[in-house]
Amino acid sequence: MSVLEAKQARRTYGRRVALHGFDLCIERGEVVALLGPNGAGKSTVFDLLLGLIAPSEGRITVFGERPHAGMRTRVGAMLQDAGLPEQYRVGELVRLVARSYPKAHPVDETLDRVGLAPRRRQSVATLSGGERQRLLLALATVGGPELLLLDEPTSAMDVESRRSFWEQTLSAVERGATLLFATHDLAEADAVADRVVLLHEGRMIADATPAKLKQLVPSCLVTVATDAPRATIGSWSGVKRVQPAAPGKGVTPEGLALVTVSAADAGQVVVPLVKAGYQVEQLTIVDADLEAAFMHLTRGGSTDRLPIPVPAQPGVLR
Repeated sequence: MSVLEAKQARRTYGRRVALHGFDLCIERGEVVALLGPNGAGKSTVFDLLLGLIAPSEGRITVFGERPHAGMRTRVGAMLQDAGLPEQYRVGELVRLVARSYPKAHPVDETLDRVGLAPRRRQSVATLSGGERQRLLLALATVGGPELLLLDEPTSAMDVESRRSFWEQTLSAVERGATLLFATHDLAEADAVADRVVLLHEGRMIADATPAKLKQLVPSCLVTVATDAPRATIGSWSGVKRVQPAAPGKGVTPEGLALVTVSAADAGQVVVPLVKAGYQVEQLTIVDADLEAAFMHLTRGGSTDRLPIPVPAQPGVLR
């Protein structure tokens, strides 16, 4: 049984459509990023999964049931607009939440895991932005939930705090949790997620591994010093463009032309060069990154290179 599933879920607010026909299936133990800019529909998905709102059309299930209050002991949530009671001490607040769960982790262990053990006696009001995010993570994980839902969890953190946060969060996954997190940070999704679900203007336009998404970009850049004529390279299958390298770097001391080649795949440049016996020096290959894939897809790029779509299955594109 899937941990959560959405089938053609649609949510409207009057005439405005916040989510269009959303399909998603997440299995136990997966780490899935819900990626998209502000206003893409990420928070709407979280509200639906938590039962805070109901779909206008379609179906949402968590642990095989429609979301309801009785599931709160199995789900840990960290929402973007969550507030914290300022008057509590850190340890007191975590202990209070832990009492709501039948199999909660020890409070001291939880605080130590998120790096707040030295702050256990401080009031919530004295915490920095990054420490507040860590406290929200402690509140989301102290109950030992089976499913973690984190909405833009690192938005207020610096680089070091973000690295520490993900180390702590992924340790919860290692202990058996399933994780769905929303982010607009492409590097974060690439580094953390097994799968990336891409939302754009309320529509799911991709559901695939980061590596598969990168393959959608129609070109990579190959820079090479070679004696092959530019016109010859440009005639090869898959080559989009051949141009001289940056000014001042057009010719090597050996008299080889330094060129940059845009191609669908690096092999479409390197293999013909080698087979034809041309000289190959100073070879560098820049692969597509997730940012390039994101821009390609949100600007209407083709998804023909991926498998035929199958609703609510991981690893395919819409």
